[in-house]
Amino acid sequence: MQTLQTTSLRVVENQLFILDQQALPQEKSWLDASSVEALVGHIHALRVRGAPLIGLSASLLLALLAERGKSRDELAVALETLRASRPTAVNLMNNLDRMKQALWQDDFVPALVTEALRLIEEDKQLCDAIAKAGSALVKPGSRLLTHCNTGGLATAGVGTALGVIAHAHQQGLVSNVWVDETRPLLQGGRLTAWELGELGVPYQLIVDSMAASLMAKGEVDAVWVGADRIAANGDVANKIGTYSLAVLAKFHGIPFYVAAPRTTLDPDCPNGDAIPIEQRAAHEVTGVAGSFGAVQWAPDNARVYNPAFDVTPAALIEGWVLDTGVVTPEAVRNGFFRSSAA
Repeated sequence: MQTLQTTSLRVVENQLFILDQQALPQEKSWLDASSVEALVGHIHALRVRGAPLIGLSASLLLALLAERGKSRDELAVALETLRASRPTAVNLMNNLDRMKQALWQDDFVPALVTEALRLIEEDKQLCDAIAKAGSALVKPGSRLLTHCNTGGLATAGVGTALGVIAHAHQQGLVSNVWVDETRPLLQGGRLTAWELGELGVPYQLIVDSMAASLMAKGEVDAVWVGADRIAANGDVANKIGTYSLAVLAKFHGIPFYVAAPRTTLDPDCPNGDAIPIEQRAAHEVTGVAGSFGAVQWAPDNARVYNPAFDVTPAALIEGWVLDTGVVTPEAVRNGFFRSSAA
């Protein structure tokens, strides 16, 4: 495969490397991800994260394994192992469905390589289209609030919700971005703050529980988040804490937008209740770990409930911004996500 570089993925001499998102922002470290075991480990540890990026990294690895001479049967096993690595993010399943079609072509090696590279380029184009469509909703002087990380670190392109914010900033529409730290793994504090700083976008970092007081003071004009899965009725699974923001935004009359590519849609999933929610390890809540080391603050025997995602009902969402344009609540009620139009 040709040499390839995105913000978080790198292919060099038929080896896959990922940017360790657990080490950022203190350290920019590239890790080998050239085996199924290595990539699954990185996905579980969130060294690779972001729904689009997870799917793209798995697709690239399958293509590289094919070029190394793995048999069709071996690749089929690898594909299913990768599919099971992150149950909520449907981009992974959608990308691997396309890779599976390529796998069963007669000349499957070049077919897999072509499909993986096509997915990378498509994601870049999807991100650009989302950024353009979403920025049209941003009013001059906007103070925007975002949660988790949805930028170039999580995609092959400019990102989803953060791509919208960056594009709107380039147009002179953004006065400030409130960045939720995003407990428990601080993807906002570590990653989104870093990305916005690199882009020159003005931001202020807040703890998640500060959002309500900011909204009450009239300091937030809109909320922008990404998605890991969008059900057929418009319900959205995203990083834990998203639902809280949607409820707060609804109460305070603030528009709440979801930005995601079409690879995040799951028309076969009827509603949010049917979305599998990944449960994470207790140590993510009982303390904190990073490039600086590890600290535990909870009792050793503390019981922990740690879902990685929550579900935001469609009724709380002002608009779904896809690469195809803005989808309104009325369109969703009329079955937009169940039809081929999506």
